Amino acid sequence: MKKDVREMLNDFMNGLGELGETNGENVNAFMGLLGKTYEEGALDTKTKELISVGIAAYNRCEYCIVFHVYKALEAGATRAEIMEAAMVSVAFGGGPSMAYSVTLLKDAVDEFEKDFN
Repeated sequence: MKKDVREMLNDFMNGLGELGETNGENVNAFMGLLGKTYEEGALDTKTKELISVGIAAYNRCEYCIVFHVYKALEAGATRAEIMEAAMVSVAFGGGPSMAYSVTLLKDAVDEFEKDFN
């Protein structure tokens, strides 16, 4: 059964907001780290998001996959770039990384790419 990737993205974002109500300093510190890390530098934001897609698929973190596919598309990545980044994770993670790449990750690209085209 396919997972609703948009619902997963919303659940993650809403969860951060809810957690922030009682643990604001921690959530703000985490979000500050993300913000600083993904700023343009020697690597552009799109490249950083593609790296994150590969790491998320390698680690089989479902919410990370959904979030970073969305952010990669938002940063201008193409379907081909996202899938290639996922295939790098398969080189390290084998079958489990492939399983997440051809299901949840592909479904996230299918769902979110229309938001940015």
